[in-house]
Amino acid sequence: MSGPHGTPPEPAELLDLAERAVQAAEGLLVRATRSVAERVGAGGLDRHQIAAHGLAWYATYVRSLQQMAGWLGRLEQSGAAGELERLILLSAFGEYLAQIEGGLPMSQSEMLRPADLGLTTDDLAAFRTPAVHRLITDGTAAEVRLRIAAHLTAAPEAFGDAALGDETLQMLRDQTRRFAAEQIAPHAHGWHLRDQLIPIEVVQQLGELGVFGLTVPEEYGGLGLGKMAMCLVSEELSRGYIGVGSLGTRSEIAAELIRLGGTDAQKQRWLPPIAAGTILPTAVFTEPNTGSDLQSLRTRAVRDGDVYRVTGSKTWITHAARSDLMTLLARTGVADSGYRGLSMFLAEKPRGSEADPFPAPGMTGSEIAVLGYRGMKEYELGFDGFTVPAENLLGGVEGNGFKQLMATFESARVQTAARAVGVAQNALELGLRYAVERVQFGQAIAGFPRVAGKLAAMAVETMVARQLCYFAAREKDESRRCDIEAGMAKLLAARVAWANADAALQIHGGNGYALEYEISRVLCDARILNIFEGAAEIQAQVIARGLLAGRN
Repeated sequence: MSGPHGTPPEPAELLDLAERAVQAAEGLLVRATRSVAERVGAGGLDRHQIAAHGLAWYATYVRSLQQMAGWLGRLEQSGAAGELERLILLSAFGEYLAQIEGGLPMSQSEMLRPADLGLTTDDLAAFRTPAVHRLITDGTAAEVRLRIAAHLTAAPEAFGDAALGDETLQMLRDQTRRFAAEQIAPHAHGWHLRDQLIPIEVVQQLGELGVFGLTVPEEYGGLGLGKMAMCLVSEELSRGYIGVGSLGTRSEIAAELIRLGGTDAQKQRWLPPIAAGTILPTAVFTEPNTGSDLQSLRTRAVRDGDVYRVTGSKTWITHAARSDLMTLLARTGVADSGYRGLSMFLAEKPRGSEADPFPAPGMTGSEIAVLGYRGMKEYELGFDGFTVPAENLLGGVEGNGFKQLMATFESARVQTAARAVGVAQNALELGLRYAVERVQFGQAIAGFPRVAGKLAAMAVETMVARQLCYFAAREKDESRRCDIEAGMAKLLAARVAWANADAALQIHGGNGYALEYEISRVLCDARILNIFEGAAEIQAQVIARGLLAGRN
């Protein structure tokens, strides 16, 4: 048992308990999957969305516990594990196992119960093995959370070893962290309050650091690194400001589209300037009234000699005015051609200015005012005969746009998960700093148990989200299919970012509601993470569909 000061079991015992609890959770997931599959088979996935999406959350929790056990195992093997890491594992297992058994929050207003998945009392009794019982009892104890908080307040830069296990990755993370601390964090709140674009000088610096070409092959001027490197850079930049952490997202999407689906000539032409940051892309996919329903896109591209003429509307286009290249999804087939009628274009445009944001003939745009995520700005675009050279049809063949886009979704969602982890970490740090500095009733508020508990929960879930994100990145780097893993990472990390921001603002009290405090910005920034790159409901749908199809 954990002692009176929240001391976890001995290291070997703790790992053994964790491994046995994972086996119990995997067994319960098998029973839940079987039950949900029977329901869905009878009535369809959409009719049984709560059960199907609940299954996705259950599986996400189980995968999270698997990765946390692996994380501590690697640290123990290398001799890097300390009391903080063991406490984090104990708390994560205690809380997640308890939620699996008793009720899991799919959102702030949706609590999933075991009965929703068709699980019986016998199923739950089989799940409640001695290891599960022990970890729930010990891991949810108040003294464990207080001990974690004590570590955080004693060493504010110590949040647990991430167990990267690679010197190159550690150097990359540290370099990016220094840049974010020196060049981003001191200015981010001012950029947000003034609702201004991130200064072009910062964009140029990111280009010099290689941020836009991280995963672009070396033969095209990139660094040739993997998705794990992309995660670390995205996390650290987003820790400074999500706007800067997101600058590389569109470059990553464009480069992935061209690398996987482009002709040799398109790769030679576009990948080097994208990698260098001299060409800034934007993703132009979403349309009014369609959202995630891409098969209903109406924007048309009609061949006219050596060009395509584009007509239609797009919305929620990030960084549209300043960009030089649009990855533009449009319909080249007949109106009812669904996914098969979509094509992807590499549509060039002149970079706009503040006075004339959209100077291209046949193209107009208007800014969408937003709560947060302001550093690149959002736009609604209109096309009326806008021309794209026929040679800029991605891959040179019509009708492959949807397939080409789907090939990038794994990477995009892993990168979004990393951004969410960075935002979650930023919220944790802001909450911790305020709790240590704010004195009430003669002591720092970090010493009050409920504040300490919030800090501990934030630290624990941030590490869980981080390890799940890293797992998805490593799967991608090993060329394994990871649509489910990427969806899980994005699903959980987005929820953690929002929960952390909300908890950190609560720690600030009334001051958190004041615009002058950074946490007010982070709260607004965190909220978008559950929506863009596939809303939480879409992630759950993707995960559930994969699980019910037998992928795991």
